[in-house]
Amino acid sequence: MNDKIEPDSTNQPSGFFSKLKKYLRNPFFIKTTTVAEVSEFLEDARQSNVIDKEAQTIANKAIRLGDTSVKEIMVPKVEMVTVGIDEPSSSYIDRIIQSGHSRYPVLGKTMDEVSGILLAKDLLPILSSGQADFNIEDMLREPNVVPETKKADSLLEEFKKDRSHLAIVVDEYGAISGLVTIEDILEELVGEIEDEHDSEEEELIQISENEFIADAKLDIESFEEHFDIDVGELDVETIGGLMISKLGVLPKINDEIIIGNTKLKVVVADKRKIKKIGISISSS
Repeated sequence: MNDKIEPDSTNQPSGFFSKLKKYLRNPFFIKTTTVAEVSEFLEDARQSNVIDKEAQTIANKAIRLGDTSVKEIMVPKVEMVTVGIDEPSSSYIDRIIQSGHSRYPVLGKTMDEVSGILLAKDLLPILSSGQADFNIEDMLREPNVVPETKKADSLLEEFKKDRSHLAIVVDEYGAISGLVTIEDILEELVGEIEDEHDSEEEELIQISENEFIADAKLDIESFEEHFDIDVGELDVETIGGLMISKLGVLPKINDEIIIGNTKLKVVVADKRKIKKIGISISSS
C-alpha cells in the first residue's frame, strides 16, 4: 500500500518552538535581527494560536533584556544593606535579622572595597551554638564584580553557569554603584517575585502592649479604626501609601513618620516597595 501520509497538524507548535529556539540561539541573531522583527514574528505566532499572550510577553521581554544594562535594574549603593569587615558582629547581626536578605556585600577598609559576600545561612551554625567570637573573613564568598554597562541577559547566563545569585556593580572608575541579584533580572521577565517575606499572614500583629508589626498593605480604614486615629484627607488606601505620601519619596528601612502619639517605622522593604511597618504608641 502506498497511501500518502498527511502531516500531523498537532506537531506544528513543537515545530514552531524548535524554529524559535534555533532562531534565538543564532550567534548572529542580534546583528541580523531587530527587536521589531522578532516582535512581529512572535505576534504572528500568537495570532496563529501557537503561543498565548503571556508567552508572547515573556519572549518579548527576554529579547529586550539584551538591551538592558545592569545599571538600569540594580539596587543603588545608597539602598544596599552591607556589612563592614571590621564591624562588631553584635552590630551587623541585628541588621541582617531586620533586613531579611540572604546575601550581604562585606566592605573592606573603604566604602568601595568589596572583601566578599556573606551568606546569612553561614551565620546560623555560629549563632545557634552561641559562639560570640568568630572571624567573618573565614566565611566570605568570592564577590562577582561587573561594570554598569554589562547586559542583564549576559549576567543571567553567568549566574546560571556559576550558580551565583548576586553581583556588585561598579562604575568606570571602579567605585561601587550598586548591586544586582538574579531576582532583579528575573523580575524584568516575569514581574515581581514573592519571597519568603511576602507570604500570606496577618496584616496586623501585636508584639507588646504598645508595639505592632503591620503589613504595608493594611488599609487605612482598618488602621484608623484600630488605633483610633485620623490621618486626614489623603488620597491613599494603605499605610504604605500613607508613609509615601507623608515622606514624598519611596521610604527605606528605618524611615519613620509620627501622627499624634503613633509612630510608623519601615522595618522591611526593598527597592520597589515597603513590606512591613512597625507601629508604636507613645504612652505620653
